[in-house]
Amino acid sequence: MNHAIGGIVWASLAALAMVSFVVSPASAAPVDEELAKRIEHVAPAHPRLFFTETEATELRTRIAADPLLDAVFAYLQGSADALLEQPPVKREQVGRRLLGVSRTCLQRVGYLAFTYRMTKEERYLRRAEEEMRAAAAFEDWNPSHFLDVAEMTAALAIGYDWLYNDLTPETRSAVKSALMDKGLHPSMAVTRGWVSGVNNWNQVCHGGSVLGALAVIEDEPELARRIIARAIENVPRAMGEYEPGGVYPEGPSYWDYGTSYNVLLIAALESVFAGDFGLASAPGFLKTPEFYLHAAGPSGLYFNFSDCGERGGISPAMHWLARRRQDPSLLWRERKELEAFAKTKPNAEGQGNRMLPFLLIWAQPITEQSVPARLHWHGDGSNPVTILRSAWDDTATYVGIKGGSPGANHGHMDAGSFVLEMDGVRWAIDLGADSYHGLESKGIDLWNRKQDSERWTVFRLNNLSHNTLVVDGQLQLVKGRAPITAFSDEASGPHTVIDLTPVYEGQLAGAQRGVKLVGSAVLVQDEVRTLEQTASARWGMVTRAEVTLLDNATALLKQDGRALLVRALSPQGARLRLYETENPPREYDSRNPNTRMIGFESELGAGSSATLAVFLQSGETPVEAPALIPLGEW
Repeated sequence: MNHAIGGIVWASLAALAMVSFVVSPASAAPVDEELAKRIEHVAPAHPRLFFTETEATELRTRIAADPLLDAVFAYLQGSADALLEQPPVKREQVGRRLLGVSRTCLQRVGYLAFTYRMTKEERYLRRAEEEMRAAAAFEDWNPSHFLDVAEMTAALAIGYDWLYNDLTPETRSAVKSALMDKGLHPSMAVTRGWVSGVNNWNQVCHGGSVLGALAVIEDEPELARRIIARAIENVPRAMGEYEPGGVYPEGPSYWDYGTSYNVLLIAALESVFAGDFGLASAPGFLKTPEFYLHAAGPSGLYFNFSDCGERGGISPAMHWLARRRQDPSLLWRERKELEAFAKTKPNAEGQGNRMLPFLLIWAQPITEQSVPARLHWHGDGSNPVTILRSAWDDTATYVGIKGGSPGANHGHMDAGSFVLEMDGVRWAIDLGADSYHGLESKGIDLWNRKQDSERWTVFRLNNLSHNTLVVDGQLQLVKGRAPITAFSDEASGPHTVIDLTPVYEGQLAGAQRGVKLVGSAVLVQDEVRTLEQTASARWGMVTRAEVTLLDNATALLKQDGRALLVRALSPQGARLRLYETENPPREYDSRNPNTRMIGFESELGAGSSATLAVFLQSGETPVEAPALIPLGEW
């Protein structure tokens, strides 16, 4: 039995995890040769992607036997019922993107086809056919923005394969022709960009193309070989971004996007070839579920650095990774999300997470939820991250902080920025990404990451809006990269230190930021050295809390019936004040309702050194603040 389907117990995964070809993904010729042999032996039968018709019986039994999975299937079927009343997709482009339509089609076809395979009720089959014929009839799938093509190819590949035996001949012919003419041939016309890129486009576009190739492999073996071989050669370039510790540089929501398609690609190869050509063994990839686990706080909100959304949901890819790793503790957050999701009802339009069917395919019953072994986590890479937390419970203190570079894909000027939770409240927030289409429609050159790009005039993207330092009102340097230079998970004082000097080159002679857990409180300590001129350094933290300034150095924050004291410990004479974030300065900036920044400015003499330190503690009654010692002695 392949391990892309359900019904495999945790204990059996050790042997399955070893199933892969011995050829290296980087060795194109051996891969091509082995792939050609494997394609010769692919049976023409459908369905072949992710689970066969025989394996569907086992999947039905497993879903019915688990209350959580049964509730998820009830949601999925209820959504499929609602889709019966919805008109099929239309080719309606928003700006330069058809992506929303492609994603809607993938969600609809996935829900309807999966429900049909589980119930054999013909109404789901016929409605899925209608959806697929509508998409197949589009003049094109918008190849100028190839994510749109990739997700539409995935949608029709899944529908074509899963429903193949019951589709009308007319539908089967129309969908296959569309897959070829609007998906696979346009894919092979691309020779640069995402093909060899290192971001989520690589994973999504290769993933969608491979699903399409595998769906029609018996009729188009040579085209399929070329598409699959190209993916096996190039997807490791994007997977290299997980190295060495599993951090995804584009943030946790883009992790879910890119990693989901990466897992779909691997699972599809395994379901057809009983192996993944060594892809899953890429360094860093099997470490990445720890990043995603730790990247959400006790509230469930992400540490939403870069162009990341603040809130995620269930992630089917995590279930695949946990099975592969044989580690149910990786699903600590997923179990909570799943329990909450199981209580929801489908909406009237039948919308939902387009990857939801794969949760039912990959999830295993979790009879005992073990607590993750580590409270504190650190991952290096192009956008290094540290997470510190006091416990694995809903009221724990949680602080996430990052180094890295604004030059990262989807990056912000947020080196040194942090988020903070205590008592179930997110106190220090990241404003997140601005609207791509909204900015593009106003003529903003959003994707140029040069230092003088318009991108950095957008308030949410520059360091003026992030919980980090601003020197003399200047921007962080795009070319700079701030490494994490120290990390300790010792119970006596978990902490991390970041060298921010590279992103303030020409502004400061040196800058380090340390963050330490002091019991359930948090100390943020910066050490800066000026050049041979004076400088002004601003410390800031954005919050949704109501802020009362108690004295020059102390502020009381209140939110959701909880309180947080913010105390400026250094420099002596620091005066806390509020800065505007709700109404940014430019007309193209999105507003940030009910937000404000608390901070202070420190005037620094030429050729001098200074310590900026802020202590954050729960409650209204001050506790003893820690003595300040140099970061090098932490």
